[in-house]
Amino acid sequence: MTLFHWIAVFGAAFIAGMINSVAGGGTLLTFPSLVWLGQSPIVANATSTAALWPGSLGGMWGYRRELRQTTTQLYFLIFPSVVGGIAGAVLLRQTPPGVFAKLVPFLILFATILFMLQATVQRWLRVQHQHDGARWLAGAAAFQFGVAVYGGYFGAGIGILMLAALSLLGLTDIHQMNGLKNLFALCINIVATIYFMGAGLVEWPVAATMALGAISGGYGGAGLARKLGPLVVRRTVIAIGLAMTISLFLKQY
Repeated sequence: MTLFHWIAVFGAAFIAGMINSVAGGGTLLTFPSLVWLGQSPIVANATSTAALWPGSLGGMWGYRRELRQTTTQLYFLIFPSVVGGIAGAVLLRQTPPGVFAKLVPFLILFATILFMLQATVQRWLRVQHQHDGARWLAGAAAFQFGVAVYGGYFGAGIGILMLAALSLLGLTDIHQMNGLKNLFALCINIVATIYFMGAGLVEWPVAATMALGAISGGYGGAGLARKLGPLVVRRTVIAIGLAMTISLFLKQY
């Protein structure tokens, strides 16, 4: 990689960290950037996952007060998160590179649509009623397992899916929901990263550079992102996601 490539990798991760601090969706920048810089889609996906998981740890710590107020039964969802994350990572490893390359434009389009619908879903979540009992918890666990499989396999857009899973239990405090979302995302991404490490799929110099960029962006760029406003940031991510989808469709098909 040339100096320009290293700067591009750091810059993409910096912007992703900034975006994640106010809106989420940073993977829609880091993953396509690595693909366009010449990495195979599977390696790019594994490297992006390894680079960005510390952001979930920071987000979880930021909502630690809300997490302390969470009922114990909700932590049961850690189990399907871990199992599903491993299953998704294994599925990615078993997918032929050519097949995954063909799937990438559809995955990015799916993640972009999820991101576009985030505000709508969150408004829907706020009108849900509280549900209790083993049936609702089992339903949320099954849904969370599916989300975790997708997260271990690709990852972009899992946040809004996890908010939907929590809505099955009728949670209405968006701060508490975001704290749990970050906790479950951390579980998914850590187990996926461990598997990717063992499979030799992570480009560590690139992952380390991106991790530094993401941390810097999340810490130092959040102020700029907040000045721009969530709407501008969201529209930027959507525009980039759609542009990447179109360009990768043209490249693959």
